[in-house]
Amino acid sequence: MKHSIYLALLLYASFTSAQIRGNATTISRQNVIHAESLGNANTYGNNLNTFRQRNLVPNPVITIDVKALNNIVADSYTAVFNLVQIGETAEDTNRLMNARVNSVKSALTTQGIFNKDIIIDVISFVPVYETVVEKKLFSKTYTEVPKGFELQQNLHIKFTKVNQFEKVLAACAKNEIYNLVKVDYFINNIEAVYTKLRAEILKTLKEKKQFYLDLGFDLTNYKPTMADTKYCHFPREFYKNYQAFNSISLEAIKKNKGIVKAKKQTSYYYDPLSFKEYDIIINPSIVEPVIQIGMEIKLQYREKPETPKPIEKVKEVIKNKYFILSKDGELTVKELKLEN
Repeated sequence: MKHSIYLALLLYASFTSAQIRGNATTISRQNVIHAESLGNANTYGNNLNTFRQRNLVPNPVITIDVKALNNIVADSYTAVFNLVQIGETAEDTNRLMNARVNSVKSALTTQGIFNKDIIIDVISFVPVYETVVEKKLFSKTYTEVPKGFELQQNLHIKFTKVNQFEKVLAACAKNEIYNLVKVDYFINNIEAVYTKLRAEILKTLKEKKQFYLDLGFDLTNYKPTMADTKYCHFPREFYKNYQAFNSISLEAIKKNKGIVKAKKQTSYYYDPLSFKEYDIIINPSIVEPVIQIGMEIKLQYREKPETPKPIEKVKEVIKNKYFILSKDGELTVKELKLEN
């Protein structure tokens, strides 16, 4: 009885762990079709080498780097929809298009999205041709003749709350507008974000410098060099896809019959930048897709070369001398002593 209870608890724990990981972790299975880069989904497993730290190698160059990331919820969003209208005449085409757009505007006004937040971008307005067959005695002629007009527009809809997007989709779908081109994210004051990141980086740099001072390294004896960068990533850059399924048919193998493959559903998920490489994370808990703004700075300190000691100049004292040439041609050198 005890063994049965233990086995049941073990199975329950395994099932709970799988639910926490989600279906994206199943894409490492053998029968999963990889649609794009797997990202973090394939890091699960028993390979402990993945989690081991690299060996530390002492280096005469002191490197201090700080990486900061700020997850910003957008101040506003702009959804872009593409819509096409066909009519027999130019007037009918324009009238039908305006009716659809005005219906969307009217529905969104009740949701706090007004006409000033909806912009129409006309893409094209061209005639549509149809091929007419003209039969002759011994041949046929295919002639293109105008049949109507096609008007294509993009509808730009601005909203400030992410839960308004559902209402935007409903209003567009009601008027047969289904082609969502993209959703743009905007920040009103991005310079304030960078200013906050700089302040946090300076604070962390001071703490790291103090750490080296406590270890006994006087950084004033080192020559510093620096490199820095900043970047801004939007949610659409981090959507990945996968197909999670399991196709096994032992019966088909036994009977040596072919398998008609069904179309597998492609799933998408938001996979933002990982936090493990960062020293500073502002707003780490992400519920909705966010704009990720980062800054990095790296300082390298190389020990200054020792200043060479100045060479002392030796003062050479030249003594006055005189020369005496004898009758025999012999030269004699004698020191000239001067009285002070």
